[in-house]
Amino acid sequence: MTGASASLDRPHDYAAPASAPAPHITALRLTHFRSHAALTLNCVGGAMVLTGANGIGKTNVLEALSMLAPGRGLRSAAFDDMRFERRLDWTVSADIQTAQGAVRAGIGWQNGARKLRIDGANGKLDDIAHILPQLWLTPAMDRLFVDGASGRRKFLDRFAQSLDATLSKALSGYEKAMRERNRLLHEGNMSAAANGWLDGLEEAMALHGVAIAAARLTALDALAVGLAAIPEAAFPRAEIALAGSLEAGLRQQSALEVEDAFRARLAAARGLDGAAGRTLEGPHRSDLQVVYAAKNMPAADCSTGEQKALLVGLILAQAHSVAAQRGDVPILLLDEVAAHLDRHRRGALAEILHALGGQSWITGTDKEAFDGFDTVFGTAFATVHMPDDIKPTAPSRHDINAEQASLGSKS
Repeated sequence: MTGASASLDRPHDYAAPASAPAPHITALRLTHFRSHAALTLNCVGGAMVLTGANGIGKTNVLEALSMLAPGRGLRSAAFDDMRFERRLDWTVSADIQTAQGAVRAGIGWQNGARKLRIDGANGKLDDIAHILPQLWLTPAMDRLFVDGASGRRKFLDRFAQSLDATLSKALSGYEKAMRERNRLLHEGNMSAAANGWLDGLEEAMALHGVAIAAARLTALDALAVGLAAIPEAAFPRAEIALAGSLEAGLRQQSALEVEDAFRARLAAARGLDGAAGRTLEGPHRSDLQVVYAAKNMPAADCSTGEQKALLVGLILAQAHSVAAQRGDVPILLLDEVAAHLDRHRRGALAEILHALGGQSWITGTDKEAFDGFDTVFGTAFATVHMPDDIKPTAPSRHDINAEQASLGSKS
């Protein structure tokens, strides 16, 4: 894959896609979320850097932001586990500036249900995902290339959902149908009624499965364009492919043909899947393959530093692709992103993030890792050393009631 070349000292060779003013958070308020009884941050639109010792609550702030997105956030944790105390419910509220104007969004966990309000009205997570697209990178993802395929699928799906919000419904529909099919096959009841039920479940799996595969291929092609835009000398170029039977089929046949063939294979494999206790073929088995292009080396075989640089390059390419296709630069949540990056790549990261024009939330243990960021971002840069620059206090009962009363129906 070819593209623009630059030296590490010239990451400005990167050309960001033209876009409207990026959506960004101007104020963030947490109540009873993780380690924060009450926390308010006034925000800049460029780089928000949170520094401090491990365990001080930096990642908790990023996780709170990720609640304003479909799914279970960057830790994939249980919502009950996010409470400051077991008996207390939590809320996350944000003032968001968009090209169309200001928006206030609040999400909370109350009485065992997740509730969302947008500008005082009940909202859905797909609505806030459209207003405030997000991508994130966490230390757990440092093992993306060496662990199982599940993490790589989730990594690609999160990006794909930022391009196509309907993917989340296809994923949940497929998983629900597959779980029920696996249960029926495990029970071994092959009556006429059970077979009819299986026919319906396999119809749903084929329909949703092809939609998932198609969305992933669209995301893969968009990501390839984004990768070509990132200066190769700033971050190593990755070549990507998607291994999966449905994805391969869609490269050769129409969606209807692939759907019919998958449905037939599912019906024929009932005995094998029942014996295995799981469905042996489908988009839940696909894998994102990543190769370090310059070395023609699988990412799993690269050094720790090379893997981190490849991963950062993938995230930047995703952000570029979202901006190019949607016109909105996504908010980036970059937890401990500076780990394993040398000074030159940290500088390249700052310049590319600034060129993209979006808001980035970045954590790290040492302020020194972000030397020069203030020069690149100017007034659009803020660093918060926790807890020195934050004096969290217990919220008043009035504040708690007002924040919780602002939340609406279950999303």
